[in-house]
Amino acid sequence: MDIFDVLSLIGGLALFLFGMDIMGNSLEKKASGQLKNVLEKITRNRVRGFLLGMGVTAVIQSSSATTVMVVGFVNSGIMALGQAINIIMGANIGTTVTAWILSLVGIEGDNFFVQLCKPSSFVPVLALIGVVLSIFIKKTKLKDTGYILLGFATLMAGMDSMSAAVEGLKDVPEFTNLLTLFTNPVLGVIVGAVFTAVIQSSSASVGILQALSSTGAITFGAAIPIIMGQNIGTCITAMLSALGANKNAKRTAFVHLYFNLIGSAVLLIAFYGINAIVEFEFTKNSIDELGIAIVHTAFNVICTVLWFPFTRVLEKLAVMTVKDTEEKEKYEMLDERLLSTPAVAVERCRSVAGTMAEISIETVHKALKQFSEYNEDEVEKINKNEKKVDKYEDKLGSYLVKLCACELTDEDSAEATKLLHAISDLERLSDHAASLTKSIQEIRDKKLDFSGEAKQELSVMIEATNEILDLTYDCFANENAETAVKVEPLEQVVDKLQSHLKSQHVKRLRKGECTIELGFILSDITNNLERVADHCSNIAGLMLEMEHGSMSVHKYLRNVKKTDEFFAQMYESYKTKYRLS
Repeated sequence: MDIFDVLSLIGGLALFLFGMDIMGNSLEKKASGQLKNVLEKITRNRVRGFLLGMGVTAVIQSSSATTVMVVGFVNSGIMALGQAINIIMGANIGTTVTAWILSLVGIEGDNFFVQLCKPSSFVPVLALIGVVLSIFIKKTKLKDTGYILLGFATLMAGMDSMSAAVEGLKDVPEFTNLLTLFTNPVLGVIVGAVFTAVIQSSSASVGILQALSSTGAITFGAAIPIIMGQNIGTCITAMLSALGANKNAKRTAFVHLYFNLIGSAVLLIAFYGINAIVEFEFTKNSIDELGIAIVHTAFNVICTVLWFPFTRVLEKLAVMTVKDTEEKEKYEMLDERLLSTPAVAVERCRSVAGTMAEISIETVHKALKQFSEYNEDEVEKINKNEKKVDKYEDKLGSYLVKLCACELTDEDSAEATKLLHAISDLERLSDHAASLTKSIQEIRDKKLDFSGEAKQELSVMIEATNEILDLTYDCFANENAETAVKVEPLEQVVDKLQSHLKSQHVKRLRKGECTIELGFILSDITNNLERVADHCSNIAGLMLEMEHGSMSVHKYLRNVKKTDEFFAQMYESYKTKYRLS
């Protein structure tokens, strides 16, 4: 092996790792749009969770990526620790698909179909298709497919280059002597674990071992402990990902570690214990690419079979390692790890925004209730909730800005933009709740009292405001378009009520039945109620306009008022319902 072979080896390794990265990222991006739907179907059914982990990993070609996603899901509250364990088990088997694909490099034979299966026969065609799709096609989905094919072609070319470069090593005594050291199980495991931890991919690590096996110098005895170590080394990615996460996310990472660490220890002891008694002859035989794929799969399947009845034990081990602490609850659980799967991140933002809407609208309801049932404790809760909603807007808004910078599908981009607009209105609702509470406290502190007529008129406007809040929450949280169309007609009625209350107050003021001071307070209250209805209208209009692919909410609402027959009917209905005598 000369300097040119070394350069070919380095170049092949670079191509291999680059191709695997391109293919994995493209597969993950293409699959992420479906992950949301898949996750919605997750139950505590262990088999479904296992199959999900295996399927997702087989698609994105990386158990590390799957485990990191799972850590993010657990940290964000999307998934429970028990569900994560089953997915991790499936991921360990799903990752073996890569080794089987790479084993095609070692296919030999003159048969036409055998030749057709060799990468040198079909990879150039895939590379050409990939170039055409990625360069000349504008559709994002087809471009992603092109990058997948290019990534696959690149890694296979790198694999072929590595195999050719190391072929001469079989005649180098120093290389053969070095490999005999790895027959020591402990040393083999350490080497496999450290190497995989450095490149953070068991699939890539196994692929490199497959390339080296083409020399014929690696035996089953040397390969088996290295492969076990590779499964341990791949845990480093999940462990790093769990840094700074909550306790359940850390436990998920430890589940992955214990699964591979304890599994490797048990299988090593069992294998070498039996070998000491019966002495397996095949351990001295050379291993090829296919043999490594078989050993890799066998290890993960046996490990999963052994652990499957004892998932509770894995969970308890993780809980014992990361103990419960008094942890302050966060207002939202938005994890930047989820940004690698934008569709899931968007779904999480929608969930957090739903919680924000619930707190904000409930806070306004509480404020309105103080007009008839004043309670100091409730007033304190209103003020706390107003600050809480501010934090929601800050955290969620910042996260959505980062999310919008990611590569999103048109649907996810529209959803993220909608949420960015909506959370501003939701935050303003809680501000108006606090303002209403201040007006009520001013009335009590100054021992003021509205006339009976003013109280009756104000109660009608409050009732209408309560209804528009309920309609808004339903249309936003449940994405209910049928409810959304009812909001704007009611908002128009609230506007009319405000105008009526102001004109009636002026009449009472002229008659000496009311004071200027009470007039200012009444004006503040009705202005806040009218603004609450405006923000509800903005949210509902946003929900409806999204269906038309535009964010011009005010233009949409103007058109509805002029042309929509249902709007006119609902407006008359609400005007009758909230008529002032």
